Amino acid sequence: MVRLSERKLDKMGEEEEDPQKMKNISAAAYDYDNDPRWSDYWSNILIPPHMSSRSDVITHYKRKFYHRYIDPDLVVEPMTTTTRTASQSASSATTPPLSSSASERRPSQNSGSTARVSRASSTANSAPLSWDRHTIQFSVNACVSVVTVLAILPLVPKSLSSRAYRLSFMGTLCSSIYSIYSLHGKPRAWNLQALQVWFQSVIVTKDFIHFIYCLTFISSNLQLKFALLPILLPALEHSSKFLRRNFRQSSLYRKYLEELCVWVESNPTTLGILSSQAEIGIGFLLIISLLSSQRNIVQTFMYWQLLKLMYHAPVTAGYHQIFWRKVGTTVRPLIHKHAPFLNSPVSAIQKWWFRQ
Repeated sequence: MVRLSERKLDKMGEEEEDPQKMKNISAAAYDYDNDPRWSDYWSNILIPPHMSSRSDVITHYKRKFYHRYIDPDLVVEPMTTTTRTASQSASSATTPPLSSSASERRPSQNSGSTARVSRASSTANSAPLSWDRHTIQFSVNACVSVVTVLAILPLVPKSLSSRAYRLSFMGTLCSSIYSIYSLHGKPRAWNLQALQVWFQSVIVTKDFIHFIYCLTFISSNLQLKFALLPILLPALEHSSKFLRRNFRQSSLYRKYLEELCVWVESNPTTLGILSSQAEIGIGFLLIISLLSSQRNIVQTFMYWQLLKLMYHAPVTAGYHQIFWRKVGTTVRPLIHKHAPFLNSPVSAIQKWWFRQ
């Protein structure tokens, strides 16, 4: 009778382990590369670079992804911190190591509510809650959007509007520096050749253009509220994309923000055209400001150098070249007809403008 009871217990243990074994096999065979959620999930995990290429680390997070999105009943073992030999890692691939959470594998016999609570807590623990690059940039862009609106509104007190004006450029400047560092890192070496290679890879990016743009206006006493438009539109676009991706199921989002976010995300061309026209218009406003007491020759020269970079950089060249082409077709006939003496200065300016 004792042997018979032991056999029954062994069979019951095998029946409990077999479902998890099948779930592990299904998780290992799942096609993660063709699931767009996996690439987004993996990019949101902050781990040291030397660990991101380890197969055991990738497998562990694939199991957590499978547990979160595919099968919540899959039990994900905690990743051990001690280093293993090749034979130990091979055996652990087939037989998961025992841990202190082994008692959580067997369903509780007290009540169904206890099991549901433990399952919900394990699901919550498996989701990555770290502040990744996208979350940090969303926080900064959301603050920039709110502060920029305060700076633009005419009913805001002048002192508060002036501070909001400065903070808008400071927030965009910090966001650009963080984005450049997170995407391109730092130079491999601090010599002239390495700095030149790194700078050539960064100078044509939108983040670097926004960085120079903010530097141009932070150091100036001239406050052009029109200059806030090119930093407000990208901040709204980035914030809308993040909200739609992460808060789509929120009732507050669906009630107050969904229509605005859908419109912003579905009209990137309109925002790009509006931003480029504002950037070019600011250049002409700075030329006009040279006739006033708040003129700043250095700022005007720096900004027109930036406009030249925007004309040639691939990320902004499309919208800028279309607008400048329209300006040329409108102004050139007027110069030929009414001011032919300006032909030689205009041709000299064009040579400098088209020279990269």
